[in-house]
Amino acid sequence: MGKISENGLFLLLFLSSLLAGIPQTAQGRDFRQAPRAMTALRQGQAAQHSGNLQKAIALYCVAASTGNPEGYFRIGRLLATGPASVRSAKMANSYLAMAMRLGNQQASRYYNPRIGNAPMGDQCGVGMRGGQGSYFALPSTPFNVEAYLARQSPGKQKLATMLRHAAKRHQVDVRLVLAIAIAESNLESRAVSAKNAQGVMQLIPETQQRFGVTQPFDPAQNIKGGVSYLKWLDRRFDGDWVRISAAYNAGEKAVERYGGIPPYDETREYVKRVLYFAGHKQP
Repeated sequence: MGKISENGLFLLLFLSSLLAGIPQTAQGRDFRQAPRAMTALRQGQAAQHSGNLQKAIALYCVAASTGNPEGYFRIGRLLATGPASVRSAKMANSYLAMAMRLGNQQASRYYNPRIGNAPMGDQCGVGMRGGQGSYFALPSTPFNVEAYLARQSPGKQKLATMLRHAAKRHQVDVRLVLAIAIAESNLESRAVSAKNAQGVMQLIPETQQRFGVTQPFDPAQNIKGGVSYLKWLDRRFDGDWVRISAAYNAGEKAVERYGGIPPYDETREYVKRVLYFAGHKQP
């Protein structure tokens, strides 16, 4: 069973670094023609500079809602390095992880893989107080997987090609396979979660044994095992992507016990991310 990598972060000493301007990443260039997002980023920076961090976060959420990775990055960095009134290490990881998945190159500097991610709620910036409440919203714009992959390194593009071939070989929809891989590891072949899920498809040891994976950090073996598991889940749940993705995260027994997505915050948010990356409507 795959396990999503978990999230977290924070420290006041780096507050001055929060006032930096928008990085000129490839993703940032993509959003030059989105005046709403760019205006929100400028206004958010001004609010942050004046000490109104709640307003700054709300404005950065406006930018994030358009799919702008810089909005996610600035929220994550503020939650990671800001004062105690907004600091939330695990929630910071959630925003930074999304920023990385959307192409922001700076987010990895602030992401702390040792502490995991917090469950992500439906509304960005809501209930932000001392790390409590829900902060996260997926972009309102559709996810373009081809554009996303075109921005990745040659190594990640090679993994995407391997995932496509495995999906075709096992007759699993390639959109679902790519979405699971992006949600699980962001196409990192050496990824390890706090629960010891490993590799591109984040297979825990039990799933590795179940599907004959003896070298979890070998991309070919890991992808074969992960896609084989998805094929098994596809048959078990009659092609229902909601239950398939929920089972990949929480296990098929939990999905059967609850007759659908289990009442776990992590799993609920995981299903939303997978369906978003796959281009499907949220449950």
